[in-house]
Amino acid sequence: MVYRFRIILDAEEDVFRDIELLQESTLEDFHNSIVNAFGFDGNEMASFYISDDTWNQGEEISQFDISDGEDSVRLMNETTLDSVVSEDQTKLIYVYDFLNMWTFLIELGEIAEIEEGRDYPNLMFVHGQIPMEAPDKEFIADKDEFADDIDSDFDLEDYDDLPFDENWN
Repeated sequence: MVYRFRIILDAEEDVFRDIELLQESTLEDFHNSIVNAFGFDGNEMASFYISDDTWNQGEEISQFDISDGEDSVRLMNETTLDSVVSEDQTKLIYVYDFLNMWTFLIELGEIAEIEEGRDYPNLMFVHGQIPMEAPDKEFIADKDEFADDIDSDFDLEDYDDLPFDENWN
């Protein structure tokens, strides 16, 4: 089977690519296809994230294991498309270059039959030019998202009541 994806740059301008890959392709194959389709040099780190229907970032599938063995990490070269994407799970987020945060929203558009004579991966459609710099991101928490974590009796302006010994060092 062939998976047909639309990869959309998270920006104001419409910039996207349609790519099709075989279902047994790895996420590393998909990463390489995205890098080529958008004209990146491929020298920066990247990750995929499983996403829900409202584009909330879920489990990370990383390009490299930098966890020092503490936690198990799913890696792109060990993860096939058909193990993370299906008719029920259609969305992924892809981040390329963690300093600039090129962010892409990926959606599975169709699962189709393999076409004889066609090479995969296949760049099917190109729309828009990628900007010279990554679009700015605004990271905002909901107003009271962290309110439960703050002790309501704690007054940041009242230093005299802080529980520490002034001669601790």
